[in-house]
Amino acid sequence: MRERKESVAKQQLAAAISLRSSTEADLATTDADLEHARAEQRTLAAEHKPVSATDMLAHQAFLERIEAQRGVRARELEQREADVADRGAKLLTAASEHEMLKRLRERQRGEHDREAARSERYALDEIAATRFGRSTA
Repeated sequence: MRERKESVAKQQLAAAISLRSSTEADLATTDADLEHARAEQRTLAAEHKPVSATDMLAHQAFLERIEAQRGVRARELEQREADVADRGAKLLTAASEHEMLKRLRERQRGEHDREAARSERYALDEIAATRFGRSTA
């Protein structure tokens, strides 16, 4: 059961890492979109061509929407990183529990083997004593 718990924890960690990677890629894409929009805005301002107020407002609204998306993606990435850290901690706990149980099982097996050997020695000593007792009588 502990092995299963460790395996599930590994799978959950892998899924969390995958989600984090996907979110990082989304954030990088949003950063690129934001930089592109800002570059366009700078280019329009540098051209010194007349631009209508409606166009300026539309461009500003577009820029603000991308900035908002970036904020959402950044918060999502923070959440994903926290999830990866949490899943990593759970995996570490599951792995240490599994290792502890393996050591306990090995120790109990060693104790059992020692007890079985002691019982066997005792039985052989009894057999030898019985035979020795008969041969001298």
